[in-house]
Amino acid sequence: MNETVICAVGNVATRPVFRELASGASARFRLAVTSRYWDREKNTWTDGHTNFFTVWANRQLATNVTASLDVGDPVVVQGRLKVRSDVREGQSWTSADIDALAIGHDLARGTSAFRRTPRPETAAGGAPAQPEPNWETPPAEPDAQRQPEPAAVT
Repeated sequence: MNETVICAVGNVATRPVFRELASGASARFRLAVTSRYWDREKNTWTDGHTNFFTVWANRQLATNVTASLDVGDPVVVQGRLKVRSDVREGQSWTSADIDALAIGHDLARGTSAFRRTPRPETAAGGAPAQPEPNWETPPAEPDAQRQPEPAAVT
């Protein structure tokens, strides 16, 4: 099936609203995405038009969004774009929603402290969690043990 997957960079405009539904957890919030451009006449960056999206998160993503995001946070949202138009009570309206696949803080504009959520089977007393792999870069070899680099041919 063809879907429009987008990546939107903006700010959380409303506090996430969490709901526990029969199908699982769900959360939604509004995302404000404002374009910026260089105004040559004023010789400065200027804000352009702001687009607002309703971002929908489901299951564990919904739980983590509710615990992690607050109004004003800079975020990156990747998900499926859904644009809907309708006429209600004589008024036409259009909404742009993003069914989120991934959401994270925009680290170009600040720092974040990541905390892994426990797996459901670990929290329920299931199989023990696997240890984290060592992602550290190994220490450099001492200079005495290094092989000399070949001389450049001129």
